[in-house]
Amino acid sequence: MDNQKNLLLAVLFSLIVLIGYDFFFNPKTKIDNQNTPPEIIKKNDEDIPTLDNREFTKKNKVEEKRIDFESKRLKGSINLYGATFDDISLKDYFETIDKKATIKILSKESSVKPYFLRLGWASTDKSMPMPNKDSLWTADKQKYAEDEKIILRWNNGKGLTFNRKISIDENFMILVEDEVYNQSGKKIELTNYSYLRRLNHRPQNKFFILHEGPLGVFNDTLKEVSYEEIEEENEIVEVTQNGWIGFTDHYWQVAIFPENDKPFKARFKNLKNQPNSVQIDFLNESIKTLENKEKLKIKSFIFAGAKEVPLIDKYIDKLKINKLDLSVDFGWFYFLTKPLFYALHFLSGLFGNFGIGIIILTICIRIILFPLANKSFKSMNAMRILTPEIQRLRERYKDDRAKMNQEMFAMYKEKKINPASGCLPILIQIPIFFALYKVLFVSIEMRHAPFFGWINDLSAPDPTSLFNLFGVIPWDPPMFLTIGVWPLLMGLTMYLQQKINPPPPDPIQAKIFMMLPLIFTFLLATFPSGMVIYWTVNNILSIAQQYFLLKKQKRQTE
Repeated sequence: MDNQKNLLLAVLFSLIVLIGYDFFFNPKTKIDNQNTPPEIIKKNDEDIPTLDNREFTKKNKVEEKRIDFESKRLKGSINLYGATFDDISLKDYFETIDKKATIKILSKESSVKPYFLRLGWASTDKSMPMPNKDSLWTADKQKYAEDEKIILRWNNGKGLTFNRKISIDENFMILVEDEVYNQSGKKIELTNYSYLRRLNHRPQNKFFILHEGPLGVFNDTLKEVSYEEIEEENEIVEVTQNGWIGFTDHYWQVAIFPENDKPFKARFKNLKNQPNSVQIDFLNESIKTLENKEKLKIKSFIFAGAKEVPLIDKYIDKLKINKLDLSVDFGWFYFLTKPLFYALHFLSGLFGNFGIGIIILTICIRIILFPLANKSFKSMNAMRILTPEIQRLRERYKDDRAKMNQEMFAMYKEKKINPASGCLPILIQIPIFFALYKVLFVSIEMRHAPFFGWINDLSAPDPTSLFNLFGVIPWDPPMFLTIGVWPLLMGLTMYLQQKINPPPPDPIQAKIFMMLPLIFTFLLATFPSGMVIYWTVNNILSIAQQYFLLKKQKRQTE
C-alpha cells in the first residue's frame, strides 16, 4: 500500500461518510401522521386559506390599495386588501455590484413569481366574519417613515373590531401586535394564524451542500423539506412550541412564528392548482375565549431579511427564538463551522478585507494542524525516498506477488515506516477543511466583497480568462472556457503538490493523478473566487511544509 493510495482512500472514505450520514442519519423530513393526534391534525385546517382555481385565474387582477413604509434596513408597501405583506426590499443589499437594484424579499401577488404573507384569525363561530384576503383594512396615513408604527383597522360589521400594530426594528424583525375588541353581545372563541405563500418558484441553483426551500425548527429539531417531498406528501404537519417555519434562499430568508410560549401547528402545503407553488403556515393551538366587551391581544413575528449570523444570534438571545441560526446551513459539522465563521468574521473585520480574512484564517488552521500534517507529510516523504527501492522490488518479483509483498513489508519494518500512518491524520483534517469550505459557501459576508485587483466580488468566479489572454483579446469566451488567474494558480499549486508526493506505482493511477490538476482547474473556475483563493493558499502552505520536511528527512538519511 503506497501513500497516494492511502490519500485516495481517505478522501473516498470521507465522502462516503458525508453522503452516508445525510442519507441514513439526518432527521427525516417526512412526517408520519399516525404519530400525531388526529384531532390536532384536522382541527381548524379549513380556517387557513389555500389557493383555489378562482384565485389562480384572478391572480393578475389583484385588488390593491397600498400604504408605503420604510425602516432603517427595509422598505416597501402593504396591500390593505388582506393587510398583505407582498412588497419588501432590503435597502443595503443589491442584485449586482453596481448597486442599481435592491434585493426584493417579498413580491406582489400580481407579479410573475408572487411571494407574500398574510396574518389572520379563525373562529369556531362560522357565522362571525373574519378578515380574509378580500378584507379592506384602513390606515391612518399613506406613508410611514422610519421608527413609525403602522396602525391598521378592520371591522367585521357584527361587533368585532380588529386593530393591528406593525413595528419594524432597526434590522429585519417585524412585530405584529393584533388586538380584537368584542362588542358582539356574545362570547367568541378565537385563534390566529399566519401563512406565507410562494408561487411559480424553484431554486435556480441546486447545491449539494446547501438547502434552499421550506424549513423550520419543531420540537428542538431542524426540518429541511424539499419541494419534491411536499409535492409527494401534499401536506406535512408538525406540532410544536418555541419553534419557527419559513423559506430560505442562499443568503435570504423569511421566517414566521408566534410568541415562543405558544404551542402551534406548522404546515408545509402543496398548492396543487398552481405548479411549483408551496404554502407554509402556522396555526396557534391555543383557542382563546373572548367575552363581550373584552379585548384579546396576541403577537406574531416575521423575520424578512439577510441571513447575518451575528444578528440572528442576537435575536435568539433577545426573543428566545429556538435555533433560528440553523436557517444558515452550516451542516452537520455545525460544531466546527459556526466557530470558524466567527473566527473569519473577526479576522475580516480586523483586516478590513474578507479575502485577507480567508488567507489569515487558512494560515491559522494550518498552524493548529501542523503536528498532524507533519505526521502525514513525514510518512509521504519517507515513501518518496523509498520509491526507487520499491520500484526495484516490483520489477524483481513482478511474477511473484506474495514474495514482493513480503519483501516490501520487510523493508518497511527495517526502515521503521508504516505506509498507513499518513492516513489517519488526513482523515482528521478533512472535516476541518470541509467545514471551512462550507463557511465560505454560506457566508453572506463574502457576497459582493472585493479582494484586490480584478476580484471585485469574492462570491463570483474569477472574471478573467486564459482564452482571451486575460482581456488582451477583445472576446468574451463561453463560461466553460473562463479559466481565470486564480483557478490557474490553484491548478499549478495542485500540480506542484503532486510532484512533491511519491508517484503512484500503477501507471493508470499515475495518469489519473496527473489529470486531476487540469480537471480541478476547469471545475473550480466556476466556483466563487473566495473559495479558489482559500484552496490555492492552502496548497501553497502544504507545499512549503512538505518541502522543508522532505529536505530535513533527506539530510537525516544521508
